[in-house]
Amino acid sequence: MAAVAGLALALSSSALLGADRDARGQLAESDYKFVKETARGGTLEVELGDLAHQKGVSQSVRTFGERMATDHKKANDELKEIATRKGATLPAELTHSENFTMTHLQKATGADFDKSYAAHMVKDHESDVKDFQAAAKDLKDPDLKAFAQKTLPILEEHLRLARELEASVKK
Repeated sequence: MAAVAGLALALSSSALLGADRDARGQLAESDYKFVKETARGGTLEVELGDLAHQKGVSQSVRTFGERMATDHKKANDELKEIATRKGATLPAELTHSENFTMTHLQKATGADFDKSYAAHMVKDHESDVKDFQAAAKDLKDPDLKAFAQKTLPILEEHLRLARELEASVKK
C-alpha cells in the first residue's frame, strides 16, 4: 500500500513539474521564478496602490498609492508581453502571504492604515530592489534582463519615496 502511495506521489510530482515546465515556456527555471514572483508582486502593488489611493488619510499616501498603481501596472504589462512572447504563463493568483497582506491593509483604518501601508511599501521595495539588482546581473533571457535593468531605477525611486512617506506618516 505504501508503495502505491509513493508511486502516486511520484506521478503527481512529475505532473506538477511538467505543468511548471509548460508554464515557463522557453524560459529557464530561474528566469521563470523571477517572472512569477515579479508578476505576483506587481499585481499586489497595483491592488495596494489602488487601496491606498482610496483609503489613505493623508494626501501623500493617496498620491503615492496612485503612483504605485500606475507604475506597477505599466511594468506588469511589459512583463506580461515578454512572458507571452516566450510562451510563459503568469500566475493567476496571489500567494497566501500576499493575500494576508491585502486583507490586513483592507481592515486597517485611518492613520493606522497610512502607517501600515508606508511600512509595507518600504519593506517590499527594499526586497524588490535587491531582487532586481540580482536579476539585472543573473537572468539568462536577454529580454528579461533588459526589463530588470530598465525597471530597477524606478524601484529605487519608489524605495526612496516610500522611506520619505513612512517618515512623514510616523509624525
